[in-house]
Amino acid sequence: MKILYYIYQICFALPILLVLTILTALVTIVGSLIGGAHIWGYYPGKIWSQLICVFLLIPVKVRGREKIHKHTSYVFVPNHQGAFDIFLIYGFLGRNFKWMMKKSLRKLPFVGKACESAGHIFVDRSGPKKVLETIRQAKASLKNGVSLVVFPEGARTFTGHMGYFKKGAFQLADELRLEVVPVTIDGSFQILPRTGKWIHRHRMILTIHDPIPPKGQGIENIKATMTEAYAAVESALPEEYKGMVKNEDQ
Repeated sequence: MKILYYIYQICFALPILLVLTILTALVTIVGSLIGGAHIWGYYPGKIWSQLICVFLLIPVKVRGREKIHKHTSYVFVPNHQGAFDIFLIYGFLGRNFKWMMKKSLRKLPFVGKACESAGHIFVDRSGPKKVLETIRQAKASLKNGVSLVVFPEGARTFTGHMGYFKKGAFQLADELRLEVVPVTIDGSFQILPRTGKWIHRHRMILTIHDPIPPKGQGIENIKATMTEAYAAVESALPEEYKGMVKNEDQ
């Protein structure tokens, strides 16, 4: 069955998905220019992500979506298992949001320009002024229920275990007085791990945990929220992936 799935990938699914990716990027760029990034910066990417899972025959299950309110802005903090995290979050979180992503992703053909047009936030850590600019951009984006998604580990895992959480997402939530929502991704590592070359068919589960409200403001609130969020995300992982293993680049 694995050989048949590899043949299916190469001969059918991947060519279609390449065309879909280019079309989605173009629709996002043009639509954002004409009609606004609130709609065109989210829905084409959502449909694209869902179609990728459909064409690659990947089943998806979502738990806990009822815990979040439609018109409330949040900072979502998922673990980062693999490349398919993007499709799981974009396609199935069910909330209009902006990604906070590495500045280097702006250079990706088509996709980088589409992300810029959609109003996703590229993080520039080259200096304090750039960091403040990122916070201002995030504050301007988080209106009318639009949320933010940040991978607090900063990079995909090598092992399936979670790495350390960086403070950036939690500092931003503290600054903007927003609730943090821990999100557990399970199954993406088995589909395409960081060192993998082939896509493997495996189910993905997205678990949305209870929002964590601010308990004050400042460093103590940031530390407490990080600790609580880490425990919540880890709680929905399979036993084999619990327990921290430090990523090689962290």
